[in-house]
Amino acid sequence: MIFTRKIVLFFTAFLGLNFSPVFSQPVIPEPVTPDASVEAKALLKLLYDISGHHTLTGQHNYPNIRDRNSRFAARYIGKTPAVFSTDWGFAGDGDTDSWRARPDIVEEAIRQHKLGSIITICWHAVPPTADEPVTFRPLPGASSDSLASVQGRLLERQFRDVLTPGTALNKHWCMQVDSIAKYLKKLEQARIPILWRPYHEMNGDWFWWGGRTGKSSTIALYRQLFDRLVYRHRLTNLIWVWSVDRPNKPEMEFHHFYPGSEYLDVLALDVYRNDFNKTYYDSLSALSAGKPVVLAEVGNPPSPEILKDQPKWGLYVTWAGMVRNTLRKQYRAILDDPRYLSLEDSRYCELTVPYRTACRLDPLPFRLKEPADFSGEWIINEEKSDFGIWGASNLPYKMMVVQSLDTLYVKRTVLLEYADDRITEERLTLDGKECQSEFRNLLRVTTAQFREGGDTLVIHSNVTTGQTFEIVSKETWTTQEQGAILSIQQTSSSYWGERNIKMVFNRL
Repeated sequence: MIFTRKIVLFFTAFLGLNFSPVFSQPVIPEPVTPDASVEAKALLKLLYDISGHHTLTGQHNYPNIRDRNSRFAARYIGKTPAVFSTDWGFAGDGDTDSWRARPDIVEEAIRQHKLGSIITICWHAVPPTADEPVTFRPLPGASSDSLASVQGRLLERQFRDVLTPGTALNKHWCMQVDSIAKYLKKLEQARIPILWRPYHEMNGDWFWWGGRTGKSSTIALYRQLFDRLVYRHRLTNLIWVWSVDRPNKPEMEFHHFYPGSEYLDVLALDVYRNDFNKTYYDSLSALSAGKPVVLAEVGNPPSPEILKDQPKWGLYVTWAGMVRNTLRKQYRAILDDPRYLSLEDSRYCELTVPYRTACRLDPLPFRLKEPADFSGEWIINEEKSDFGIWGASNLPYKMMVVQSLDTLYVKRTVLLEYADDRITEERLTLDGKECQSEFRNLLRVTTAQFREGGDTLVIHSNVTTGQTFEIVSKETWTTQEQGAILSIQQTSSSYWGERNIKMVFNRL
């Protein structure tokens, strides 16, 4: 036997054969949409790939202001959310939730997709008893049999009619769904997969579609929507996200509203007031049977401590207007944790290569090293600074800096003895291009660019007085002690002579 085994091993080596065991790769389930697009399949695979390893950061945007909420989040936090969330709208002209913004939403979703964002869209659907625009909550004195708001309740017979083919309310519901399908089709034609989250918080009774069990149920309405979009409109770019709220009453428990695994790709929970109860996570994870779970709406992102106990949250989306519910020092803990992924993170760029390839897009630019982040509020440390013979006169004693992917906002406060504090603001791009601002009623032209390696930021400024002299300065910014110290080496020349100083700031 030993001799025979030696002969087998000899011929195996001689012929170059490999008999090492082959382990099967985990099979990623297909989207529940029949014949789903390659882009949708790639997006779902991305969610499976990151499950338990990473959490994508996200931001919701009101429909009528394009990406303003995401841009604010990027400035305030210091990194750009990876997930772009929006809504199809329901309100009147001029409202942030205006339904007339739908063409702009399509344009913005296409733009965000190209920039690298994952797109998710919810729908505060108008009740079939009304047409757009409607209010969010019922107006005082509104009739109970002609609901004209997103929140509120349909009568039992009305809800039954919505589910009954051929009735007036069912026909009206079909017309409303078809109007949304038109915009979803435009995104499909642009090869953009959507995390589609209709009838969210369906286990609650505050929206007209939610909280109903029995024969005429919320489940039946959700399935009816699925069938119309999938089988009538044949949309293939939708990843179906089934979305619930925290079950703070027994009748809101998730399983009462679960439509079946064949109707959903992703399970989602909305969490506000930091109510990340572990039982919610456990219940949703058990119901998911391995499908991705996400936080579709949050008032505050889950902290690193929460993520340690609840690691499978694939993404979170901070609701519009709630970025500042979380302090900057709390965001710093998130930015420093490699489990969270934002648009600028190299790991995000790496993980999205197959997805973007499927979408016929170039990979996002890799960064071998993230550049230094100067975001924060800073106070001068006079003992460690070297002001030279001029002292601290006309120098900022306090600064606020907000840095995002490609911009830097700097607010400087100078202490004056003869007047109120002088406050100046400057917005710079980090690509070395000239930016203009005002300095004591004079034009200031500034450039800002990281040196190779990303540890040092160099800012050049030139102020022309309109006479025979100018003020030229160069600032070199670095951080020390793991970002707790900001050091600025400044050299300048002007009519008053040369100046070479060092300003040291402590992070507040």
